[in-house]
Amino acid sequence: MPQDTAAMEVPTSASLDAPPGSPATPPSTPPSLERYRGLIWLVAAAFFMQALDSTIVNTAVPAMAEALGVTPLGMRTALTSYVLTLAIFIPASPWLCDRFGTRRVFASAIAVFTVGSLLCGIAQTLPQLVAARVLQGLGGSVLMPVGRYVLVRSIDKRDFVHSMSTVATVGLLGSVLGPLLGGALTQFTSWRLIFLINVPFGLVGIWLNQRHMPDYRLERANRFDLGGFLLFAAASAMLLTAAELASDAGGQWLQIGVSTLLALLIGGVYVWHSRRTPFPVADLSLLRIRNVWVALAGNLFTRLGVSGMFLLLVLFLQVGCGWSPLMAGLMMVPQALGSISAKWAINLLLGRYGYRRLLLGNTIIVALILASFALLGKSSPMWLISLMMFIYGSFMGLQYTAMNTLIYHDLDIKHASMASSMSSTAQYLSMSFGIALASLLMGALLHGHAHEDYVVAFRWTVLLLAVATLAASRVFAQLQPDRPPRSG
Repeated sequence: MPQDTAAMEVPTSASLDAPPGSPATPPSTPPSLERYRGLIWLVAAAFFMQALDSTIVNTAVPAMAEALGVTPLGMRTALTSYVLTLAIFIPASPWLCDRFGTRRVFASAIAVFTVGSLLCGIAQTLPQLVAARVLQGLGGSVLMPVGRYVLVRSIDKRDFVHSMSTVATVGLLGSVLGPLLGGALTQFTSWRLIFLINVPFGLVGIWLNQRHMPDYRLERANRFDLGGFLLFAAASAMLLTAAELASDAGGQWLQIGVSTLLALLIGGVYVWHSRRTPFPVADLSLLRIRNVWVALAGNLFTRLGVSGMFLLLVLFLQVGCGWSPLMAGLMMVPQALGSISAKWAINLLLGRYGYRRLLLGNTIIVALILASFALLGKSSPMWLISLMMFIYGSFMGLQYTAMNTLIYHDLDIKHASMASSMSSTAQYLSMSFGIALASLLMGALLHGHAHEDYVVAFRWTVLLLAVATLAASRVFAQLQPDRPPRSG
């Protein structure tokens, strides 16, 4: 699965003035960063574990495909099933916290994620691996939303951005180490260790949770929107089924059409249902706010273009160019480093250019960078690919942070929790569809299984994905021009 650190993003100081939290700390009380240092590192460790797992899988795809007896493109189901599960179950996390408390829910999430990792490591067939990845997704869908929610509740306003920067940076370190570690384990030991490595991390996480996690809950939780949850899950599953069928050879057009029609019908029923439910699992009334619908739609089109790039690059480098898993993993590291380096510039750029100009211009740049990957071939030098990956990661870091803080810009703080849930859900849904789209395009453009065939298919696929990404710039153009910053 391509790592998306945007799911870790929170409102920056440029986009959200006052995250909900406790009143200002009295002078005699130690700063919240000291009082909740253990909590910050617990949440950071959970983000690190999930980021490591998300990126460590990518470089092992060809080896896993060979061991399980499927084609490399056939492994997309193991990738999309994980992110789709995240998307489906994230909306349930606020209610779970209200009903059972953050300490119990977070511990359960770590335990489920750890058991899922263990089952992934011992899977013998692709269906077994997919089922284990779904179990991993069940745990992962709760880790990040609950972690962010607890920090918002615990950390003082003046320390909030600093604490989340620490958490996000640790998570990004997982995305740096993941591809390299995944390549090394696959090449020198076994791909199964890339999942089993999560087990000791999970056990430590459960111990830290008992010591440092506060227990926030409501005395009386709102009624869970089970009907809306099931409708949303069914519509999402039908859409991904249609995408998976389209990615397979054989032209199963009837099944594709039926799945798509069912997804649209169920989605329409959910829209009707949400308007008649006091506490819907996704409050569609927020779409009346311009920044909200632009953020969600812009996320969708951007991620349709970029979410499959990790899979495409691994296939290009390992299958097309004949690189080892370790060397292919090494090429993924510059992207993560570029993303980390861009984090420190986002507040400055948003303050200078505002959301509209930054996202409009940056999206066009990302599309051009995607298109430039079509110039690569088997003889391309390593330094050039590394440089391109670093530049790509830097601009994608800006894109992710700006997209995912836009939804909170000028939003009433009482809607922040719902907006966060909807944003995370939309991110993972579009990621799963983006992986399916990249697989569909490359499969359609692949006219053989020779090394050169993968290189040619990769070139045409990235060009088409660049066009899809460029469409997002038209969405961001719908934003209102930002007010110029006040001088002085």
